[in-house]
Amino acid sequence: MSESHRFIPIADEALHRLRPVLLDETLALPAGRLLDARGRGLRDLRISVIDQCNMRCGYCMPREIFDKDYVYLSRNELLSFEEIARLTTSFVALGVQKVRITGGEPLLRKGLEDLIAMLAGLRTLEGAPLELALTTNGLLLSQKASLLARAGLHRVTVSLDALNPDVFKQMADVADAGPEDVIAGIEAAHAAGLKVKANMVVQRGVNEAEILPMAARFRTLGATLRFIEFMDVGSSNGWKLDQVVPAKDIIELIDTHFPLERLGRGTPSEVSDRWQYRDGSGEIGVISSVSAPFCGQCSRARISAEGGLYTCLFASQGSDLRGLVREEDNDERLLKAIAQIWARRTDRYSELRAGMKKGPTGPRVEMSYIGG
Repeated sequence: MSESHRFIPIADEALHRLRPVLLDETLALPAGRLLDARGRGLRDLRISVIDQCNMRCGYCMPREIFDKDYVYLSRNELLSFEEIARLTTSFVALGVQKVRITGGEPLLRKGLEDLIAMLAGLRTLEGAPLELALTTNGLLLSQKASLLARAGLHRVTVSLDALNPDVFKQMADVADAGPEDVIAGIEAAHAAGLKVKANMVVQRGVNEAEILPMAARFRTLGATLRFIEFMDVGSSNGWKLDQVVPAKDIIELIDTHFPLERLGRGTPSEVSDRWQYRDGSGEIGVISSVSAPFCGQCSRARISAEGGLYTCLFASQGSDLRGLVREEDNDERLLKAIAQIWARRTDRYSELRAGMKKGPTGPRVEMSYIGG
C-alpha cells in the first residue's frame, strides 16, 4: 500500500496495512471443501472494485472524512479485471459458489460489464454456474442494468434508506438525486430480467419513521426489502448502540400493519432472516448482526479494492493478495495462500461485541473498502 492515508480516522495506521502472505509451502490443499478453524465453509466472496462513491452516507462514507481532499486509490493500486478474475477462479476452486461485486459504488468502475462477462463462465465445484450479484446505491443502475444483465449478472441489491426526499438527502448527503432515481434503477433492473433486493439501514432518530412507508412501497415493486441493523463497521461512522433499532422491533411494527409469518433463513449461512406477508404479496428480511449475531454460520470472504483479503466485516487487518498476484503467476501458490488464511480464520466479532464492557474499540477497515 502507498503512504497515502487510506483508512481514517485511525489510532494506529500500521494496523490497517495489508499483511504480506507468508506462505507455508508444506501446506497441502484440502481434498474437499475448505473449512476455517471453526468448521465454517468458504462459499461467498465479496469483491470491492472501487473505493469511490457518488453518495456520502453517514454510516459508510461521512463527508467530514471523505471530503474533497481525501486521497482515493489510484488506478494502478486497484485490482485490474484480469487480476480479479484470477483471484475469483482460485476462490471458486476452493468452494465459493456466489460472488458479489461491491464498492464504494461499483457502477463508477468503467466497463464493469466486462468484468461480469469474464466471471460469468466460471463453474462451481459442483459444476453449477457461479452466482453473480452486485450491490449498488442504484443511482446509475437505470443506465447500466441491461448491459450488466447481458454480460451475465444474475441479481442486484440496491441500497435505499428512505422514500421521504428530505430523509433520503439527509442520509445519502447528495444534492442532485432522490429516492425516485433509485426506484427507477430498481425498475430498470426488473425490466432487464435481474432479480432485485433492496437494503435499508435503520438508524434510531434518523429514519425509523420510514420503515412502514418502505415496506408498503416494496410490496408493490416486486422486490424483497431487507432491514439492516445499524452496524459498527469501520471507525468513522460514529456508531452508538442506542442508535440500533433491533430487528425484532422492526418485525413487530410491520406485522401490526401487514401481517407476517416467518420463513427463516434459506441456507444456514444466509444473513437475512426471511418473513413473508400472509396475504402473499412478497416477503421482507431482517439482518440482525447486532441484536442476534450469526457469526457461527458465516461463510464470507472479502477482497478490498486494493486486493486485501479480509475474513470478517469488522476486521482491522487484511492479507495482501494483490502483491501475490502481481509477483508471480503460480496458481497453486495462490490457492495455498488463500487456503492457509481461511484455515486459520477464527473471527466472531459480532458474537463478542456484547461482552465488550466499553463497547467496540480499535480501528477497523472502512465499509467503503470491503463493500459491507
